[in-house]
Amino acid sequence: MKPWLLDILACPIDKKYPLQLYIFSFENPKEIFSSILEIAKYKDLKRIKSENVVKTSQVDGQLNVQDDIVLEKTPVLSYLDLIKRSLDELESVVDLTEIKSSKTLLNYIRSDIYKKIENSSKILPKNDLDDILPELVIINKYKFEIEIDTGILFCPECKRWFPIIDTIPQMLPDDYRDEKLELEFLKNNKNLLDEKFLQQDLKPFNL
Repeated sequence: MKPWLLDILACPIDKKYPLQLYIFSFENPKEIFSSILEIAKYKDLKRIKSENVVKTSQVDGQLNVQDDIVLEKTPVLSYLDLIKRSLDELESVVDLTEIKSSKTLLNYIRSDIYKKIENSSKILPKNDLDDILPELVIINKYKFEIEIDTGILFCPECKRWFPIIDTIPQMLPDDYRDEKLELEFLKNNKNLLDEKFLQQDLKPFNL
C-alpha cells in the first residue's frame, strides 16, 4: 500500500475519513528514505527538475501545476491548498518500524515541509515554484514511491481494524473476513502496538 491511498480511503462500514495508519514494515529497502531526504539538500534546481515530478505551465500569465497528487493542471494557489490537504492525512500515520530514517522523513514532511508550504500559500507566489520545488518532490516521492508491506488501517469511529498484508489493504465486509488469518496477523504484530490500542473494543474481532 502506498501512502497516497490515505487521501481516498474511508471506512467501508461507516465511511469515516481519514483512517489511521499503523505501519509495521515497508517493502522498500531502508536506503530509500535517506535518498528522499537528500533531495532537501540539493542546490542544483536543474537536477531536481530533471525528476520531472512537478510539472508547471503558464496559461494567460497564470502558473498552473500538476503532479502525482494533483493530477490536473491547477492554478498555483489552489494547487498548494490541495497539497496541504494531502499532507493533513499524514497526521494519521504512526510509523512503528525500526527504521530511523523513515521516521525522520515522515516528521520532516509533517513539520518543516508543511510549514514551508503553508507560508508559501499565504502570499501570492512568483511565477515559479523554485523555492519549494525540493519539498514538493519529496512529498510526491514519499506518497508514491514508498510501499507499506504490513500494517493496520484503523477506523477511530467504529473501532474496526483492517490488516495490510503483503502490501494489500484487506478491507472486506465483516462477513467475508478471515478471522483465523487476521487474528494470527494481529497476534504476530501485537508487540508493535501499545496496550491502549489493544484494549479498545476492536471489531470485528479481537485477541
